[in-house]
Amino acid sequence: MDRKHYIKRIQKAFKIHPIVALLGPRQCGKTTLAHDYIHHEYRSIKTRNYFDLEKNTDLARLAHPQLALEPLKELIVIDEIQRIPELFPVIRVLVDQVKTQRYLILGSASRDLIRQSSETLAGRIQYIETTPFSYEETHRIDRLWLRGGFPLSYLSQTDEDSYVWRREYTQTFLERDIPNLGIRISPPELRRFWRMIAHHHGNIFNASEIGKSLGLNHKTIRHYTDILVGTFMLREVPAWFENISKRQVKSPKIYFRDSGILHYLLNILNDDSLHHHPKLGSSWEGFALESIIRHHEASDGEYYFWGTQGHAELDLLIIKNGKRLGFEFKYTDTPKITKSMTIAMENLKLDKLFIIFPGKESFSLATHIDAVGLENYLT
Repeated sequence: MDRKHYIKRIQKAFKIHPIVALLGPRQCGKTTLAHDYIHHEYRSIKTRNYFDLEKNTDLARLAHPQLALEPLKELIVIDEIQRIPELFPVIRVLVDQVKTQRYLILGSASRDLIRQSSETLAGRIQYIETTPFSYEETHRIDRLWLRGGFPLSYLSQTDEDSYVWRREYTQTFLERDIPNLGIRISPPELRRFWRMIAHHHGNIFNASEIGKSLGLNHKTIRHYTDILVGTFMLREVPAWFENISKRQVKSPKIYFRDSGILHYLLNILNDDSLHHHPKLGSSWEGFALESIIRHHEASDGEYYFWGTQGHAELDLLIIKNGKRLGFEFKYTDTPKITKSMTIAMENLKLDKLFIIFPGKESFSLATHIDAVGLENYLT
């Protein structure tokens, strides 16, 4: 799979910072990408410059990190760095002292969960979020929507094999990956929460309501949500506030970032079960929303949803490069302008409103309002 756009981003980042961090969910392709970058820039690097912290031998090599790292030159790669966050202060000292060193670090948790990185390496590090496969990389939207973008899920021989892979992935995530972050939560309880969230996918997040269903308090629900957001399983889309007279929704919306993981938790095995499932529309909305956010490379603080107590709503608002772009996601073959869209266009002063639907056509519905097939928009 061609992921040269990531190689270019890494190259650009190293021109400014001595440390580049690839952060993304486990098995989204970070290690393969690191090897692709090494081959592109160095052809190879010495084995002693590569540390995979899932290997006991490499963990042992870093028992005394400064002694192990200080003699090394050029590029040093540290994979699964969230397992030893104590490395960050050592790396900070070394990049300041050894000017020939560059660090490519890979992690399966966000910088909010790996707090030491953002606090210790400020000014020395650039973060690049690495995602599972996107439409721009695969050009097969139906398979990507059903199976999600994790490479081994997407590339499986059959839908059944893909489903089995996702089942094993979620079990490993709960039983091994979460504990490896130093988080102590009962895997069955977190699994129950995760399955419950699948049924709230695309809805306004209400911790108290979900907590009542599970017999947990809202603080525990908030904690579990933060963990799944911080490990790239969920995306929280904050509410946007505009200076208008209407009462506006303040709570965020919650979405699964990978449609394949959502479909596993909803027991959706194939296209037939997907298209007959009551969550079909919300599944497609979340898949399209995630695709649009990635397409625009929108960072935190650049994407929102908007809603009022009077039920006017906009699924996605992207504010970037001085533009306000609005998106409505409709699982229909006949997209139409609604009253809610007109209100959003006026109240939010949108430069453009796109109604994104599953078709391949694109056409104008009104001034600054276009209906665009998702594939067309992403191409």
